[in-house]
Order: sequence, then structure tokens, then C-alpha cells
Amino acid sequence: MFDPLAPVRPADGPDCDVYLTGTVFLDIIFTGLDSAPVRGTESWARGMGSSPGGIANMATALARLGLHTSLAAAFGDDMYGDYCREVLEHGEGIDLSLSHTVPGWHSPVTVSMAYEGERTMISHGHEAPPKSAATAYDPDAPECPPPAGACVASLVPGRPQEWIATAARRGSRIFADVGWDETGRWDLAALAELPDCEAFLPNAAEAMRYTGTDCPRAAAHALTSSVPLAVVTMGAEGAYAVDGRTGETASVPGIVVDALDTTGAGDVFVAGFVTGSLAGWPLAERLAFAGLTAALSVQEFGGSLSAPGWPEIAAWWRTHREEESQGCGGRYAFLDRILTACAPSAPPRRAVPTLGFRPPAG
Repeated sequence: MFDPLAPVRPADGPDCDVYLTGTVFLDIIFTGLDSAPVRGTESWARGMGSSPGGIANMATALARLGLHTSLAAAFGDDMYGDYCREVLEHGEGIDLSLSHTVPGWHSPVTVSMAYEGERTMISHGHEAPPKSAATAYDPDAPECPPPAGACVASLVPGRPQEWIATAARRGSRIFADVGWDETGRWDLAALAELPDCEAFLPNAAEAMRYTGTDCPRAAAHALTSSVPLAVVTMGAEGAYAVDGRTGETASVPGIVVDALDTTGAGDVFVAGFVTGSLAGWPLAERLAFAGLTAALSVQEFGGSLSAPGWPEIAAWWRTHREEESQGCGGRYAFLDRILTACAPSAPPRRAVPTLGFRPPAG
């Protein structure tokens, strides 16, 4: 697999490029719906897929970009859990040595319905049984995370995660996103780990609510009073970033594609940005690369297994090099420098309608 960090990874550095922890879901995705389901009727989808979801979206996106990825998560001892573990560990090469299986605990499940460029999700699950020494968002993650170049964290208002500060003290660069604030308070002070983070990557709605601004760009600038680097994603309109340490800004428009399923696109964006950050790329290149990986992901089923790898990125660049160089002022020209050592590989695993087919008899 192409390794984007090979030129910069120190020989005596940690074995793990990125550590993350969270909940793995089994995602079942329906696509090709003409509209939202109507109460009292039956809707038929033209497409269906299943794949690991939740934190698996981020872990898979990182691994497919060549980063040595370690995931600490709980897995159910049901068929869903076995399937997710098999795909992540053996299919994607993710290190699950810090994960474990919980006897008698069923895997969380999300059903996602994609239509009109959006998605509606229904989830079911219970938290894994807690441990008395739990300090991470996943109650069964290790108290002390392993040495890693970076950690990706999902901040939860009012729910401290002590492992983040531990990782930061040990030299890991912390990249964080956040979900919708169910409390409705939208108080940055409730994100206790934000001072330990290098970068914060909320979407536009979250960023504006947390900062009390009415513009994503203004929100990004306001966030730099709490975190060194603020990146605000704006969906089809692209993304905007501000480095509060240098005053540098970067903006990238969205790439127009035929979106099949937007599940996990935000996770893929973060994975692309983390990759560029660890590789030492300029801010504008990191932002452009993150937007490109997210755009490629929405053209496939599922959150985790839709994530692009380097061969797909190289194929896109071969097809679009001329038009993008002219129309975008060379925004993606840096790919010529990066892709010189990228060789073709086998097609990546994609979401499938069933969890697995039985081998033919005999």
C-alpha cells in the first residue's frame, strides 16, 4: 500500500500513526429512494448495502490512505460483530489489538436511507458494559492510549474524556470533531478537551451555534480563540480553515459529483485532513485533499467501505488533471508530487447487500 508518511515518519517514532476509539455500528444502507418514506406506505429502494459504521468510518478512511491505524472499540459477540471485526481487521488492516468482544452484548445497528442528496438514519443499540477505570468515550478503551502520531476524537459536551489529555501530554496531535449538542446549550466551555486539540473540525451549523455567528467563515475565525486550527465544513459549498497561530486561511469549493450516499463523508474529510497534516502539507493542500476524498466517497455505498484509497485518488487525477489545472488555478497540482510512488492495487472492498455469502457446496 502507498505510504504517504514514508518521507517524514521517523525511524524511532511510534508504530501507530493514528489512534481512535468509539462505537462500531453495523450500517445497513438503502439508496435509490425517490423520496422520504411516507407513513403508512411501503417504499422500495433500488440499492442496498451493509458495512461497518460509526467509528469504523473514520478508521477505515485513515487505513485506506495508508496510515497505520489503531482502533479501540467494543464488538458484540453476534454475527454483526464478527462481520465488522473481520472487515476491519483482515479486510482493511486496522489494528484491533486494543479492541475486545463483549459476551452477550449485541452490536449497535444503524439503518440509513439516502434520498435527494441527504440521508435519514434510525439507530438502535446499548452502551457496552462499563469498566470502573474507564476514561475514554468507549468505556472499554484502554485508560492510557498507545503512543501515536495523532489521535482523532469526537468531543461530547459535558462528557470528559481524560484519555485525550493523556495522549496530548505524550506528544500525540489531537484532531477533533463534534456531534449535535443534544443539550441545546452550545457552550464551547463544555468541550473540556478543546484546549488539548491541535485542530477542531465541526460542520458549519455546529460552528455557528458554538460561536454565535451567522457565517461559517466568521465562525472559523472565532474558534481560533479556543483551538489553534479551526476547519469548518460547508457540505457542497466546500470548507474553510483558519490557523490562529499564523493567521493563514484557506478555502476550497465543493467538487460536483453524483452523490449516491453521503454517509460518512465528514469522517472521510477528517481522515484526509489528518493525512495531509501528518505528511506536513501546506494548509491549502490539506483542505483540498480532504474535500477531494470526501467527494469521492459519496459516489459509493456505505460510510466505511465508500472511503477512497490512493489508486482511486490517482485515477481521479489522471481523468481531471487538465480541466482542474485550468479551472482551479492548480489547486490539485500537488497530487503530481505525491502520487509518483502510487501503484495500482486490487479494487477496494465495497458494501454488499448481505453480510456474506456461503461458499459453494463441494
